[in-house]
Amino acid sequence: MQPQTTVILDNGASTIKAGLIRRTEGDDDDDQPKLIPNAIVRSKGDKTTYFGHQLQRCRDYSALHYRLPFEKGYLVDWDAQKAIWDGVFSSEVLNVDTAESSLLITEPYFNLPNIQDVYDQFVFEEYEFHSYHRCTPASMIPYGRLFQAGGPSPPECLVVIDSGFSFTHVVPIINNQIQWYAVKRLDVGGKLLTNQLKELVSYRQWNMMDETYIMNHAKETCCYVSTRFLEDIQTCRSNPKQNSIVQEYILPNFSTNRHGHVRVPGEELPATDQVLHMENERFTIPELLFRPDDIGLEQSGLATTVAASISLLPDDLRGMFWANIGLIGGSTNFPGFYERLSSELLSLTPVEYDLQIYRSEDAVTEAYRAALAFVKDPTFSTHVVTREEYLESGSNASRRKFPGWQSSGLTGDPEISKVVHESTIEERGQPSKKPSRSRMRANTTSGRRR
Repeated sequence: MQPQTTVILDNGASTIKAGLIRRTEGDDDDDQPKLIPNAIVRSKGDKTTYFGHQLQRCRDYSALHYRLPFEKGYLVDWDAQKAIWDGVFSSEVLNVDTAESSLLITEPYFNLPNIQDVYDQFVFEEYEFHSYHRCTPASMIPYGRLFQAGGPSPPECLVVIDSGFSFTHVVPIINNQIQWYAVKRLDVGGKLLTNQLKELVSYRQWNMMDETYIMNHAKETCCYVSTRFLEDIQTCRSNPKQNSIVQEYILPNFSTNRHGHVRVPGEELPATDQVLHMENERFTIPELLFRPDDIGLEQSGLATTVAASISLLPDDLRGMFWANIGLIGGSTNFPGFYERLSSELLSLTPVEYDLQIYRSEDAVTEAYRAALAFVKDPTFSTHVVTREEYLESGSNASRRKFPGWQSSGLTGDPEISKVVHESTIEERGQPSKKPSRSRMRANTTSGRRR
C-alpha cells in the first residue's frame, strides 16, 4: 500500500527545492516549494554555524564560510548532506515522518554507480522511507507545464537545457526517455560565474574573494546576457564611469541594508557606504555561457553545444527537437538569455526546420513542479523501489528500476569507463561503513561525449 505522503526533493548543488504531496482529502500540496540552501555555513560575524534552512536567521553575510555537500557537481560529503536533510525533514521545515512517506529525489546527470548506492543506503537505512524514486531533473520535465504552450500534451521529442550551479547540460528526450548518447555537458554554471565575478571585482575594485554570498547576490541582481556584445563593450570603453550600462551596487552594511542593492537614481548614500561600480562585468560574466573559451575552457558555447547534441539524434526526428527546446535552471534567468540563445540557435537551425524555445515562469523550481505532476500520476507507484525490495536485493533493486545512463551503453566510452572503473576500485578498497559515519569522496570527471 502506497503511503499517503510523498516528499519531493529537487536536491540541487546550490539549493534544495523541497515540498510534500498528500493524498488525503483536504490537504493542500506544496505547489511552491521551500527553497533551502544546500550548504553548512559558518558566519564570521556571530561565530554561528547554520545548517541549510537556518541560514535565513543569519544577520551578517560577510565572509561566510561554506561547506558544500556537492563537489564538481556530485554529492560527496554525506555527513554534511545528512545534517541538511535532517533539518529539511524536521518540524522546522517539512515536519514529515519519513518511515510513513515515499520520496522522489533528483540526482546529477551521469551520477556514478557507487554514489547512487549511497543514495539508496541513506533513503532506506538512515531515513527508512517506505519507497522512493531517483531521477535527473530533466527527466521530470515532460510531466510538467513547460511545453504546454505548444499543445495540451508534451511533445514526444524535446530538448531540455538545464543550466544549474555546477554545469549546463543539454538533454534530449524521446517519449520520456533521456537519450544519453546525445547528452552534452558545458562546464559553466552558476558557481563558476560567481567565482569569476569575485575575481574581476577583487582585481578592479574591492577585495571580495571571501564574499561569496554577497557576490552571488550581485550577480543575480546586476548581470545580464548581451544581445550586442561588441556594441556594449564599446559603450563601456567610451565612458567607463558614466554610461547606460554602469550600475552602482551598494554593498550591505548589515544594519539597514542586509543584502545589498542597486542604487536608484537620486538616492543619497551615507559617506560610510561602499559601492561597487558594475560596468562590463554585468554582461561579460554571463557571456561565458556562450563563449567559454574566453577563460580558456576548450568547449563550444551553449548554442553550438545544442546543435551538436541534436545532430547525434535520428535524422527524421531532428525537426521535432529543434521545435521543442525548454529552459530550466537558475542560470537561464539572466535577462537577455532567451533572446541571445534564440538568435544564435536560429543561425544554426537547418532551413527546413522551425525553431521554438520554451522558457519557464520560474526556471529554478520548474523541475520541482514537474516532479509534483509526476507524483500525482496514477502510474507513479510503478516507478518506485520499496524498502522491502531494497532489503531483499539491495541496490540491485534500484538499478533495475532506475536504469539510467549505465544501461545505455555509454560505459563503452573510454572517458566514462575510466571514471566508473576508478570509482569502483576506490569503493572496493575501503572497508564497509555505515553512511552516517563516513564521508564519501569520489573522483569525478566530465560525462561529456568527446
